[in-house]
Amino acid sequence: MRTYTIKQILDKTLKILKLEGIWYEIFGEPERNGKIWLIYGEEKNGKTWFSILLAYYLATMEPVVYISAEEGLGRSFQDVLDRAKVDWKNKKFKAYPYVPIKELSEYLKKRHSPKIIFLDNITVYVEELKNGGLQNLVKEHKDKLFIFIAHEDRGEPYTSTAKMAKRLADRIVRVQGLVATVGGRTKGGKFLIDEEKAMIIHGSNIKENDSN
Repeated sequence: MRTYTIKQILDKTLKILKLEGIWYEIFGEPERNGKIWLIYGEEKNGKTWFSILLAYYLATMEPVVYISAEEGLGRSFQDVLDRAKVDWKNKKFKAYPYVPIKELSEYLKKRHSPKIIFLDNITVYVEELKNGGLQNLVKEHKDKLFIFIAHEDRGEPYTSTAKMAKRLADRIVRVQGLVATVGGRTKGGKFLIDEEKAMIIHGSNIKENDSN
């Protein structure tokens, strides 16, 4: 067992994501290496839309890969990209349909592999990530940030693997009615995915706390 002095801890170089604007307000200054984030919510509430917006923003700083394991890269995924108004010129943002975890892990070992990985959706990977599979994936790639997307059941992430991801997560995002509420090890706040529609659902007072 290796121990560290206070000086060694304070002198340790950390990889911090330098976020700006609303992203800084709600996520703060998160570490990238060896961390888990979780985004969850009920179906048709804006999870994928928010995830794409976040992935595209992070891709302005770091290479990002978005694994669209549940929806694939068909029409519904194209529609989300259109709604998010992503710029196809951004070469740091790449997407794939379902990739087995073993194959993904080999890909992430490559020298110039992406540093931020979105896995959408945990339900698709439940067999591959159970019994410690999730923790092993993160430990094997300590220089990566894994962002998992999960369904919701009775106010909590769906499947025991998703619940484990929530317990381990550095940042937690719950999406309800086109509003993403960020919590975890940060001040947190709200991100209005679609301000006009969110106000119809939640009322105009949704803007009193946070807005995008």
